[in-house]
Amino acid sequence: MGGVTAAVLAIDGGNSKTDVCLVSREGQLLGYARGPGSNHQIVGLDAAFDVLAGLVAEARVEAGLDAGSTLAQLAAVYLAGADFPREIEMLLARVSLAGWAAEVSLDNDTFALLRAGSDAANRIAVVCGAGINCVGVSAAGDVLRFPSVGPISGDWGGGAALGTEALFLAVRAEDGRGQPTALREAVTQHFGTASVVDVTAALHFGEMPRSRIHELVPVLLRVAAAGDGPAREVVERLAEEVFLLARATLGRLRLRDQPTDVVLGGSVLAARHPLLMEGLSRRLAAYAPGVNLVLVDDPPVVGAALLGLDALGAPADAEIAARDGILARTRKAASFRSAAC
Repeated sequence: MGGVTAAVLAIDGGNSKTDVCLVSREGQLLGYARGPGSNHQIVGLDAAFDVLAGLVAEARVEAGLDAGSTLAQLAAVYLAGADFPREIEMLLARVSLAGWAAEVSLDNDTFALLRAGSDAANRIAVVCGAGINCVGVSAAGDVLRFPSVGPISGDWGGGAALGTEALFLAVRAEDGRGQPTALREAVTQHFGTASVVDVTAALHFGEMPRSRIHELVPVLLRVAAAGDGPAREVVERLAEEVFLLARATLGRLRLRDQPTDVVLGGSVLAARHPLLMEGLSRRLAAYAPGVNLVLVDDPPVVGAALLGLDALGAPADAEIAARDGILARTRKAASFRSAAC
């Protein structure tokens, strides 16, 4: 089969995983592949595109499309690390050069999460997973984004920050500089060490990869849920940070007094921690009573596919078909990955 045979090539490239889908105009899932993260800021540009190219090839084979042909009418590509305009231009040029689709739309992966959760005229998305980010769009056509490249762009939150904070508190409880906290025992139990400083040493000498700090996020949330004061303070701080992103976006888009969906996603927010959700809901209700909170479990690649179908003017029932088909496959992929682990 030569020529354009799929409507949308949907790509969500995250920090920890990448999803690729080929979807027909009617929303039928033609091909799917999942692989490792493809954030160029973490793995480098060439390695990131090696991941993308490999997964596109897997999805192409499943869809039965010829190698070397244009696979789709539109590539809807949403990538972690597409933060500044110059990065978006660089990534767009690289995807366009690959020749996967006749047209390419590329932006930050937070926009895919936003579309997965809402198609309201006024909508905002806050993602808190490996990192933290926020985007917003208004009925007036205004778009707001944040650089979101960590502390140097004013960000706090996400797996790295929360895990580091948990370890920080545990170390200081152990050596006497900080308050007593159940995080001290929880950290040693999680890593199977005799002391918290043993964890520090393992990280320092490269005997434990720094990525394992992310494992302390559910530990932190569990200890906070049990009533530990220092852990609860961290969760309250995260509720404040998520609120501040939403508040700034609502204010700058002039949406404070307008009905607006605030979509929450990413592994930390999707955990629905009661203290975190209560703190965020309370703050938002006091600031903007018209806000509707939407928690999203769907993977952002659903939003990438829907954005592509929207751009092509696909029929309304295509959204339902695409969402159902992609969810069935991504859940299967997640189950397989868990079993393999």
